[in-house]
Amino acid sequence: MNRRENLKLLFAGSLGTGLLMTACSPEEKAAELSPKIVGTPGGRIPEEIERDNSLLSDKFFTEEELALVTVLVDIVIPKDAVSGSASEAKVPEYIEFMMKDQPGNQTAFRGGLMWVNLQANERFSKPFVELSESQRMEIIDEIAWPDKAAKGSEPGVKFFNLLRNMTVSGFYTTEMGFKDIGYVGNTPNVWDGVSQEVMDQYGLALDEKYLNVYLTPEGRGSIATWDDQGNLIS
Repeated sequence: MNRRENLKLLFAGSLGTGLLMTACSPEEKAAELSPKIVGTPGGRIPEEIERDNSLLSDKFFTEEELALVTVLVDIVIPKDAVSGSASEAKVPEYIEFMMKDQPGNQTAFRGGLMWVNLQANERFSKPFVELSESQRMEIIDEIAWPDKAAKGSEPGVKFFNLLRNMTVSGFYTTEMGFKDIGYVGNTPNVWDGVSQEVMDQYGLALDEKYLNVYLTPEGRGSIATWDDQGNLIS
């Protein structure tokens, strides 16, 4: 189920839309709080950290459910030559947290896991995690493509959409996911101003009386100098 290139394209266009999540705290408060969540100054306030720690201390998935989630997320984003799988990026742990952070998804997600196992047992008399790869994909391929899904599989389609969205957001907000798409964040850059070609196109020109103080590529590393009246010399 090779969807990684499509997922990368979709996600590359959505960075900055709120998918990125941080869990940080001011250094001076770290000693007063549980060590589970600490970070840089200017991060989450103590009340937010307390809530996050409370969520982390609870468990939502059973061991059996978590094992099923692990198999499913690796179907969505398997390991390849570029990076590890979703489970290696700790996506199951991310989904576990999100189930508690957004409890409105709990019923739909747990119901979806039950639906997947029901299909596995009805067809192959085994839970999904015990199926062969081909048997698993027989079930998944029927719900992974909404436009091609068979009538009656709507619950599975809705669940897999939720699972896929959470897997992608979980994977591509990790260091592994950033490296997978080559995302480097904000980096220093150089802009040399409007090109002469564009200036000529619109009949514009730099004011000659300031030409000797304009920054040029050659003088980019020099330090500005000023006269006694505060006028820029060069």
